[in-house]
Amino acid sequence: MRTIIFEEITGDKLTIVQEIVHSNKSYNLLENGRANRTTEELKEEFLNSITKSMFIKLENNYIGVIDYLDENPKDGFPWLGLLMIHGDQQGKGYAKLAYAKYESELLQTGKSSVRLGVLKGNAKAKQFWESLGFTYYETKPFKANKEVDCYQKVILK
Repeated sequence: MRTIIFEEITGDKLTIVQEIVHSNKSYNLLENGRANRTTEELKEEFLNSITKSMFIKLENNYIGVIDYLDENPKDGFPWLGLLMIHGDQQGKGYAKLAYAKYESELLQTGKSSVRLGVLKGNAKAKQFWESLGFTYYETKPFKANKEVDCYQKVILK
């Protein structure tokens, strides 16, 4: 059985984050207009006091990252900010396994729904999240004159 583990991202392992993020060039181009992210951008996103940033590990291998808010102060919902699997590991079902683990942890904390945003133009992500039961509810502005389609899922025990 393939077991997914979450491990907190720390500054001494930022090069692993960089490798995972840089393996997803098409996403980076869509989000930032560049194929790669700077070290400062990665620190800001994954080493802050607002979100929880975790590695997604399969046994002892770092295969992805997940970043989320336990509760968004703007709407009171948990928000999944990013779930990214290393480019070499995509298509193997690991994102579904990682999301299932995240959802299970939400249920254990008494949460009954979760929200996320999908960048306009990211058809692959839209299809993925809809396949997991997320439904669109509105479009909102995002950084650098971009937009995200907002999705929500009611999770049940």
